[in-house]
Amino acid sequence: MPACRILIVEDEALIAMDIQDMVEEMGYDVCGVASSASGAVTMARQLEPDVVLMDVRLRGPGDGVDAAQEIHAGRNVPIVYLTASGDQATVDRINQDHPASILPKPVRRQMLASVLDRLLRGGGG
Repeated sequence: MPACRILIVEDEALIAMDIQDMVEEMGYDVCGVASSASGAVTMARQLEPDVVLMDVRLRGPGDGVDAAQEIHAGRNVPIVYLTASGDQATVDRINQDHPASILPKPVRRQMLASVLDRLLRGGGG
């Protein structure tokens, strides 16, 4: 079975590298790393990942929710939101997109592994 392909969307380079390391240690393939909403949409269309790990707050125009909605307009791919924000307006916007999951930042390896296992390997939970 080929490795599952994951797109990481994170505008902080060190955080993106940390998440990429975690994902690869779990045996998944990172097909790309985007740092903006427009970059995320472009890469998702070109690379057709199995899952997108989407930071909510991104630099530049648009945010992760905007990007996810545009990605979902073209393809139904599970999106796991990563956010340090707990404000209700942000949570409400995320939930309008029917997320596969929402993980708090900083991302914990065990929580990420559990979500990816459920989404990609059919694990329980």
